Amino acid sequence: MASSALPAPSVVAVAVAVAFAVATLAATASAAVTYDRKALVVNGRRRILLSGSIHYPRSVPEMWPDLIQKAKGGGLDVVQTYVFWNGHEPSPGQYYFEGRYDLVRFIKLVKQAGLYVHLRIGPYVCAEWNFGGFPVWLKYVPGISFRTDNQPFKLEMQKFTTKIVDMMKSEGLFEWQGGPIILSQIENEFGPLEWDQGEPSKAYASWAANMAIALNTGVPWIMCKEDDAPDPIINTCNGFYCDWFSPNKPHKPTMWTEAWTAWYTGFGVPVPHRPVEDLAYGVAKFIQKGGSFVNYYMYHGGTNFGRTAGGPFVATSYDYDAPIDEYGLLREPKWGHLKELHRAIKLCEPALVAGDPIISSLGKAQKVKHRSLCSFS
Repeated sequence: MASSALPAPSVVAVAVAVAFAVATLAATASAAVTYDRKALVVNGRRRILLSGSIHYPRSVPEMWPDLIQKAKGGGLDVVQTYVFWNGHEPSPGQYYFEGRYDLVRFIKLVKQAGLYVHLRIGPYVCAEWNFGGFPVWLKYVPGISFRTDNQPFKLEMQKFTTKIVDMMKSEGLFEWQGGPIILSQIENEFGPLEWDQGEPSKAYASWAANMAIALNTGVPWIMCKEDDAPDPIINTCNGFYCDWFSPNKPHKPTMWTEAWTAWYTGFGVPVPHRPVEDLAYGVAKFIQKGGSFVNYYMYHGGTNFGRTAGGPFVATSYDYDAPIDEYGLLREPKWGHLKELHRAIKLCEPALVAGDPIISSLGKAQKVKHRSLCSFS
């Protein structure tokens, strides 16, 4: 008589598989990166996060460990980078992730240093990078129109975005997998285009947001300079100052994805500089107004190798007057001044994320905002 029962080894195997799946789901839930109106929440804890942009193709791999350690030494929690589509897919379906474009190696080095990663997939990135990061072959796709409600473009964008997300998952690089990636970005500075182009752009922005969320990265997604970013996407600020900025919904945190440390260098114009006192003041004021995530663009600018420089007369140097200069050396007093600012902010982190400030009157037309005392021990 045939038995419908599984043999004992199969029962054990199924039980083990189920237990593993349950454990994985439990680990994902407990380690999820979420957010509320105050901050990103990592492993159940609200965090004020200090971040710096280091673009992996703008330096050589031999520099990466030192750059990352100097970022950590400067008091950063996060390394932010774009993903450069034209470097990774120079021909349709032909991928390259070696040398300066070894994204996985770069992210794993950040993890080894004990820092987080903000991965700005785009895949349009601007970044003063050739063709905004788009591969040249993309313009020859029949019927294509960039960054609008256009099916050929959306198909290619979704393919590449999915490729990157799947690669990160397979390498275990999202935070819920034990990796360092706590935040992702779809599109880039799309708001001004949306205002100009109207309904097709609105439809595209909504599609891009939904496409990103459906990839199930387990971490929040942002759209920078995109006031209409739909839930649960967080809209964020870029600029020299962002203390004026508020997100488009009260349940979202206030985030500054590009605090410009200066500006890019152009041929035939003076090299830009920004005094660290001004930069530090802008960051401190943003935190005082309720900001909880600040990223320095750039923390290390690096070099536009080959013909990667994009935009009008952008120079080979992408130094950006950053705290770590083009060659990987500390730029003082900028690096050290910001390090001390970061130390002060971190001492006050529990008070800053715990609640809202109390506003007290000091008399006619005078008010003060105050919180619980910071610990300066």
